[in-house]
Amino acid sequence: MNTLKLAALAVAFSSFAVGAIAAEAPAAAGTMEKCYGVSLAGHNDCKAGAGTSCAGSSKVDYQADAWKNVPVGTCTTIKTPKGMGTLAPL
Repeated sequence: MNTLKLAALAVAFSSFAVGAIAAEAPAAAGTMEKCYGVSLAGHNDCKAGAGTSCAGSSKVDYQADAWKNVPVGTCTTIKTPKGMGTLAPL
């Protein structure tokens, strides 16, 4: 029984580690781009400015320096209550 629990725990931690690495990995060249000001609180892709460290660390919706990976060419067409998405942090 203990072996089964340890195996399940190992799988859970390895899944978490793979997810963390994927969040740091750059998107495939030419298919995705960083879009600032469009993510909801806790749903940014990675580093979101001062006081945040990585994915899921933004504190407010549409944080101006938090980014989300979006398909190339779609960022500036994303409308939020605070305006349109932007390719540079505000």
